[in-house]
Amino acid sequence: MSKQYRRAKRKHVPERIEVFDTMLDVPMGNIGNISETGMLLVASTQVTDDALYQLRFALPNQGRPQEIEIGVHHIWSEAANGNGQNWVGFRFIDIGSKDLDALRAYIGPGDE
Repeated sequence: MSKQYRRAKRKHVPERIEVFDTMLDVPMGNIGNISETGMLLVASTQVTDDALYQLRFALPNQGRPQEIEIGVHHIWSEAANGNGQNWVGFRFIDIGSKDLDALRAYIGPGDE
């Protein structure tokens, strides 16, 4: 499996962006950082190893949140520093062109 997706520029997410599992319609946690190819989720729920998920979250977009829906693959998990949370790495496997454009605009060309 290629690790090329790990080279994408990552953006630290300073605001709280809650992520939902669209299949169960339940919150999973908040985004820690994000790139065009994946994200770090600070998860408040258990995540199944090597599973596929359909996720939904709203990116800030000039004062109006823009909802994104994205298919992801669980790559890794690690216990976070307390409160029963986990750090979870997801690789994006399915994203629509409009959602990808919104994600690129949010990440921007500058530094993290």
